[in-house]
Amino acid sequence: MAATVKECLELQLLEVEMLLSMFPKRGEFSLDADAVPSIQRYLRNAAGALPPQLEYRIALDVGEAKVKVELQVLLPHMYPQVAPQLFARSDALHRQQQLELNTRLTSHISSLDPGDLCVCEAVQWVKDNTLPFLENCQASSECASKAVRAKEMLHRMWIYSHHIYRQELRKKIFDCAKKLNLTGFCLTGKPGVICVEGLQENCEEFWHVIRYPNWKHISCKHVENIETEGSIDNLRLFHSFEDLQFQAHGDYGLRNDYHMDLGQFLEFLKQHQSGHIFQILFGVEGKLSDN
Repeated sequence: MAATVKECLELQLLEVEMLLSMFPKRGEFSLDADAVPSIQRYLRNAAGALPPQLEYRIALDVGEAKVKVELQVLLPHMYPQVAPQLFARSDALHRQQQLELNTRLTSHISSLDPGDLCVCEAVQWVKDNTLPFLENCQASSECASKAVRAKEMLHRMWIYSHHIYRQELRKKIFDCAKKLNLTGFCLTGKPGVICVEGLQENCEEFWHVIRYPNWKHISCKHVENIETEGSIDNLRLFHSFEDLQFQAHGDYGLRNDYHMDLGQFLEFLKQHQSGHIFQILFGVEGKLSDN
């Protein structure tokens, strides 16, 4: 099994080298500075722990107008033996068109021969197939601009996880929330809780990004939609995306297995007009201790 993983990781690094030669300009190809070195360290000593899954972004210019489209790539350790996680996004696309584009991209990649490197193929497919979606989106926007948009909708998602510890996962959560202009918080430890609020399409994209690949112990417990005739910013309960940490109980040491003080968390929720969420998340009514 280890030898097979090693072969797959070697192929992933070869593909990264190809992509770097295709996208040499600053900002075209983005990945974490330690991503490749961590894989190289594993290849030198395959008896150690597996490195984080390789994750990077490719910025593409589509059409004569050079519309910006970003291809987000997440590679399972066994890629190319198993399919990569790919997601194309553009500020020029509406949510439904972006969803359809990614559905077709996934279908195309699944039709390719397993075992073949396919990110370069995905890049070319996005370049060749995004333009019709952009044209349809522009036509829809022109029609929509003729009508008065009377109301906006704030979307708020309450997400529960058995635990949130890993540094790379927390970085992914915070980077994604910042990129999508979402406010809320991430409660680290056991249990882990995430709240995001903002535009519905941005919240749904956040949920799509963080729960792959196959985050088993995570669920969206509750969703709130609030309509307003003004700006959704007036409805936000949080002014930023906070790193929420409270006094921990349990083994804080080698096992990194610690429980958050849920009494402090309940107090935090009540301060943000969300005390009712405690029962939704944990199945019990929250009560503050008398001081």
